[in-house]
Parts: sequence; C-alpha cells; structure tokens
Amino acid sequence: FLMCLGLCVGVALVASCLCGSAPCLLCGCCPSSNNSTVTRLVFSFFLLLGTLVSIIMILPGMETQLRKIPGFCQGGSTIPGVENQFNCDVIVGYKSVYRMCFAMACFFFLFSAIMIRVRTSKDPRAVFQNGFWFFKFLILVGITVGAFFIPDGTFHNVWFYFGIVGSFMFILIQLILLIDFAHSWNEVWVRNAEEGNSKCWYFGLLFFTILHYALAFAAVVLFYLYYTKPDACAEHKVFISLNLIFCVIISVVSILPKIQDASPQSGLLQSSLITLYTMYVTWSAMTNNPNRECNPSLLSLVSNISSSSQPTPTTTPGTVQWWDAQGIVGLVIFLFCTLYASIRSSSNAQVNRLMQTEEGKGSQVESKMEEDGLRRVVDNEEDGVTYSYSFFHFHLFLASLYIMMTLTNWYKPDTTTQAMASTMPAVWVKICSSWLGLALYLWTLIAPVLLSNRDFS
Repeated sequence: FLMCLGLCVGVALVASCLCGSAPCLLCGCCPSSNNSTVTRLVFSFFLLLGTLVSIIMILPGMETQLRKIPGFCQGGSTIPGVENQFNCDVIVGYKSVYRMCFAMACFFFLFSAIMIRVRTSKDPRAVFQNGFWFFKFLILVGITVGAFFIPDGTFHNVWFYFGIVGSFMFILIQLILLIDFAHSWNEVWVRNAEEGNSKCWYFGLLFFTILHYALAFAAVVLFYLYYTKPDACAEHKVFISLNLIFCVIISVVSILPKIQDASPQSGLLQSSLITLYTMYVTWSAMTNNPNRECNPSLLSLVSNISSSSQPTPTTTPGTVQWWDAQGIVGLVIFLFCTLYASIRSSSNAQVNRLMQTEEGKGSQVESKMEEDGLRRVVDNEEDGVTYSYSFFHFHLFLASLYIMMTLTNWYKPDTTTQAMASTMPAVWVKICSSWLGLALYLWTLIAPVLLSNRDFS
C-alpha cells in the first residue's frame, strides 16, 4: 500500500509542477486547451489513480505481502501477545477497495459541497477548483490513510448499501453519457456526409447500427441458453424478455415520423447503442444471482462444464471470483464514460440539462504563447462556467462508489463469517437501473413531441 502511495506521490509531484495553479502551463508541443477541460481531466486522473491503487490492492498476490505484516493476517507473521484476526485470503483485498473508494468518495463529495453555486472563475472557490493540485492530492492521501484506520464493525455493511445506491445513480449517468455520445457521433458523421457528399459516412452509421443490434441479439440468445433453465430461473427469463421488449419499443419509437420531425438527430444508432448497453446491464445483473444453477461461471461456460457441478455458495463460503468478464467490461465502460465526461462538448440541449453543463457558455479565448515559449491554458470561464463544478464532483463521487462495487463484483461482506456473498439486492438494483435508463431515453424521444412549445434543439 505504501509502495502504491509512493508511486502516486511521485506522479503527483510531476503533475503539480505542470498544474500548480490555474491556468496551467503547457509545453509547446501540447495543443491549446481550455481551463475547464484541463481541470476535469486532472480530477478524472485522481479518480483513475485511485482505481489503479484499488486494483493493485485486490490482486491475489497482495494477500501474500499482507501476510508478512506482523499481527495482521491469520496464519501470517505474529506479534507476541497479539492475535491475528483477519482472514486475508478472502476479505483483506476487499477491505482495501472499500477503504480506498471511501476515501475517494469523501474527497469528491467534499468538493461537491464546497463548489455549490460557483458561477464564474472569478469566484474565490474557482481558484481552488482549477489549481493547488499538489495540496488537493495531499488531502486525498490524508483521507485515504485515515480510512485504513476505520474499525471494522459495521463499516463494510453500511458502506455496501451506500455503494448500491450510488452505483444505481451512476449507471443512469453512464447511460446519459452514452446517449450523448451516440447523438454527437450521429451528428458529426451525418454532417460530414452532407458536406463531403460521401456515402461512406452513411455506410459507417449503418454498419455500426447493425453491429450493435447483432451483438445485442447474440447476447439475448446466449442469455436464454446459459442463464435460464426450462424449469428454473424464472427471474432471468423475465429480465431478458422484458428488456428485449423494451429495447424493441424504443427502437421503433426512435424512427416514428413525428419523433423524426421533432428530433431529426434521433435515430437507430442511438437506440442500437442503448440496446447493447441494456443487454450488458442485464448480463451484469444475472451474474450477481446467488443461485449458481442460474449463474454459471465464465470458466464453466468456456469449458462446457455443467453449472450443476458447480458448488453452491453455502458449501464454499467466501469463494469469490475476481477479474470476471462482466467486471472487465464494466471497467472499460467506466473509463470511457469518465474520460468522455471530462472532454465532452455536446450540442444536445436535453443531455446538457441533465448533466448540468452549458458547453456553449464559456468565453471564446485562444491560448497565447508566452515570452518563454510556453503556452498557457486559457481561462474560458470568466463570463460563466461551462459546467457545474458541484455536479461534476458529485458525478465522480458516484463513480467512486461504482468502482467499489465493480471491483468487488457487487458482493456483500459478511462480517459474521468473514466472507463475501452475492446478493439479490444487487441484481434488482442493476435491473431497475436498466428499466429507469430505458424510460429516461424514451422520454428524450417523446418529450419534444409532447412539449412542442419548449425548445429542445
């Protein structure tokens, strides 16, 4: 852990030299950037750094190193008169993730509270938002060190439920970002096709639309084959069938004439991407079902081993699967959405309202070359901020909770048996988030028709 923090401090020292205050200094080879973009990227870097530390702490090899700490792990080095109480084979790695993500969540929630109602970069709080990176990193390190001294007690159980609620909200934010990405993608490629009079752009849109639907359909077939049984797994059958029906509905609605007249930017590309993401969330939910008959491991699927031969959770308490397929996909989507949220410049008014951003509001100022040959990041928020500082930090706060749940496979710590176990609440949280996300996307389609007197351009 200290080694990880030492590496982070070294990286932060370099970052602090480049970004000690706002606006930051950039070398001549870097492209000109706005202050608002650079700030979001650095805060996202803090989150990704904490995620990296969490991944390192949960790797299987870390338990061996922790056993060398005197008086800590059962079966490890001992101190005379001190009883080793912790089962490092199962729980220590997950404890580290909970504490690291708790520290990140506290850090971003603190900034979310501090930055409420910051309107321009002339606000004194904006200086702290856009600068003093080294001191902010020290605050994060301090909170992290303190988190590792929190007594066990009910901390993990309580924080698990915080993680459940926060992850539910973050899944919705991920869906909003994917909707925005698909809108921007469709808008740019259609504009390129119209300006360049090239059919290649339309072919590209058609190709990716078909690809997304083909992957989603293949996923549905595999779900019915491997995650349902003729006389069991009724919940999975309901989840798969309902989400398939809902995805067909939003796809049909997106191409209705009235919808196209009110929202010409809507189309099947966005619906296909949302459909594919919904199938991922459905798969992720089913992999948290504690019933192993309905939730075969990926290894058993690849090896063609019947799921009935898998031991039940009651016979092997504490057995957890790290680095499973849905966790890897979840991390990839998380990284994409986090970076996209930092650099996004959307023209979609509905998404901008939901994400509390106003991309067109900032000052249009170009970077200027200094006498020493260095280029400064320009302050484009003197007339008004381009995004809500408070909401951005709240988004990273929720992302910290989502990372905690993803890295621990949404397992619930059991303090009585010192084990980790899958739970049905995690299943229902993911499924409900997929339903609410689909309802939210459906509303973005029909709102311009129902509320024709409002501007949704």
